[in-house]
Amino acid sequence: MTDIVDELKWRGLFAQSTDEDALRKALADGPVTFYCGYDPSAASLHVGHLVQVLTMRRLQMAGLRPLALVGGATGQIGDPRPTAERTLNDPETIANWVTRLRSQIEPFLSFEGENAAVMVNNLDWTSGMSAIEFLRDIGKHFRVNKMLTKESIARRLESDEGISYTEFSYQLLQSMDYLELYRRYGCTLQQGGSDQWGNLTAGLDLIHRLEPGAEVHALATPLMTKADGTKFGKSESGAVWLDPTMTTPYAFYQFWLNVDDRDISRYMRILSFRTPAELEELEKVTEERPQARTAQRALAEELTTLVHGADQCAAVIAASKALFGQGELSELDEATLSAALSEVPHAQVTELGPLVDLLVEVGLAPSKSGARRTVKEGGAYVNNVKVTDGESAPAREELLHGRWLVLRRGKKNLAAVEVTG
Repeated sequence: MTDIVDELKWRGLFAQSTDEDALRKALADGPVTFYCGYDPSAASLHVGHLVQVLTMRRLQMAGLRPLALVGGATGQIGDPRPTAERTLNDPETIANWVTRLRSQIEPFLSFEGENAAVMVNNLDWTSGMSAIEFLRDIGKHFRVNKMLTKESIARRLESDEGISYTEFSYQLLQSMDYLELYRRYGCTLQQGGSDQWGNLTAGLDLIHRLEPGAEVHALATPLMTKADGTKFGKSESGAVWLDPTMTTPYAFYQFWLNVDDRDISRYMRILSFRTPAELEELEKVTEERPQARTAQRALAEELTTLVHGADQCAAVIAASKALFGQGELSELDEATLSAALSEVPHAQVTELGPLVDLLVEVGLAPSKSGARRTVKEGGAYVNNVKVTDGESAPAREELLHGRWLVLRRGKKNLAAVEVTG
């Protein structure tokens, strides 16, 4: 696929654009500078942001020049949510989060060559602007009646809480970003999610008002959803973050490994850098043998490597195999083992009692009699070693890294005991 628009469409990454024919012509004439913005509303990006981050990478690989904007200014205001006002964070917190988000985005882009990426911060052009200047130079060009039609604002106006002027003005700030990047870098394309369409087009309108004759474009990607109707990017324990201290590489890998069969083909096309032929083969294998989870494993490995590095990915895969008896648990480093065991049922004890008690404690057996039956039938394992005497207590020498016991019932039911004190 030589045409990046065709590739985006094939991958399900093209929701809408302001003028597709004009965009195709601009891309053919090239080179095109584009930008995508990220607000520091938390200390880390989450997997929902990967759609935009990886689309930026894909566009740069196609020859476009990316500007990655982390909003030190817009992050202090907050894009209006449909439900309620955002909590405003102090400027020092925002500045710290800007630095953290930049460090997460930078590895995905190349900062060398003719289309080298540039990191930008909208605080650079807003911090010195007075309120009078902002209202005269930017606010003058917006019509309130049009702003009220934006879905998130309309929903907030209908709610009991309403909307503050602070969040209402967010659209002006984001529009000014596009104008400034157009003037500073010759940026003519803004990329974002389809939920940002109102903000994207508002930026185009502002440029057209202040820069007559300018040819600028907007491109929106679809919002990622799950087949069961739940929000993409969430696991049972909450958001799946890119920061390894907030979501461990093991949990990150498991999130992708557990993707619903109904979603995996779509997610692969959107997030993977495999060729169409490779993806179609994975789709075929998944359809024929869904129980093998071949596509899920492929996507989990690819994204864990991209986000956390090849070494972390290898450690996670080794841990996944070892937990189910396909590797040596003793060879896992403490951090990887602890991260893996935090994702399974576990209990803390101060002393190691009989195995039958431990099986009940961690929920692998409903009662002591059930635990004894599991042991008698040969289905109880401690650190992948089959146990035949359920009344004996594991020895402290068996603890992994002096802390952990891995308990397993049968082939798939895992739990852990952590000895404290």
